[in-house]
Amino acid sequence: MTHTRSPKTFTLALAAGLSLAGAPAPAGAAAQPAAVPAKGGGPTYADLADLADPADLVIRAEVRRQALLKPERAPNVRPGYGRLYVEARTTALIAGNAPIGESIRYLVDVPLDEDGDPPRLKREEVILFARPGGRPGEIQLVAPGAQLLWSEPLEARLRPILAELSAPDAPPSVTGVRDVLSMPGNLAGESETQMFLNTNGQGPVSITVVRRPNMAPVWGVSWTEIVDQAARPPARDTLAWYRIACFLPRELPAEANIAQDARSRAQAAEDFAFVRQSIGACPRNRN
Repeated sequence: MTHTRSPKTFTLALAAGLSLAGAPAPAGAAAQPAAVPAKGGGPTYADLADLADPADLVIRAEVRRQALLKPERAPNVRPGYGRLYVEARTTALIAGNAPIGESIRYLVDVPLDEDGDPPRLKREEVILFARPGGRPGEIQLVAPGAQLLWSEPLEARLRPILAELSAPDAPPSVTGVRDVLSMPGNLAGESETQMFLNTNGQGPVSITVVRRPNMAPVWGVSWTEIVDQAARPPARDTLAWYRIACFLPRELPAEANIAQDARSRAQAAEDFAFVRQSIGACPRNRN
């Protein structure tokens, strides 16, 4: 296939000085596939939340023009991918308060075929996860491949995620485990384990596991300062579930286990593993 590149478009791409996610990707960083389903299916809830969470703008747009940048103009692109300069027409601002014009420009990494050609995106509608760029009409994608082919079902799946993210009581981002303490009860087999999680500073998060004799253990998440034994696990494919399932470590960090005796430490580790298993995996189809 022979590309016909508009000299005007290509010159604009070089002159605009557009960047991806605000800065060049670090060496060896993997770019995400763009506008095509990743191996194993389309985007999962976690894939969509990964893109929507850092985005100031979620835009539906129609691609009007594209130009493949030369490798020397596109550093740190994943092998098998190329970097496109794209001009598009805004059809809808799905989320965001920043002003945006009808015409937008951006860079995106896309997979190349066996001949080294990018997909033809002209006249395709896409969803873009972005931030305002440095110049009028420019946007910066939150990740190198933060572009998805638009479809009505995809937008329908995305809108509830955006609504949860913008809610005043949205669950904060979990960044790690601060302290875990297990305390035995008065009866054999009775215990309560409290896990206090680190967040991005937007609010407290704690998990409680309660065990009683001859009963299955129960656990729940509290998103307030109060540790609530009546709290319950979050429903799957919700923002609360995403915060826990996708960012809780697979194993309890030893330094976070502040119980003093060996029995309580072992119980804390067991309860953490119980929560980790109960919440389930965080499937992603995008890199």
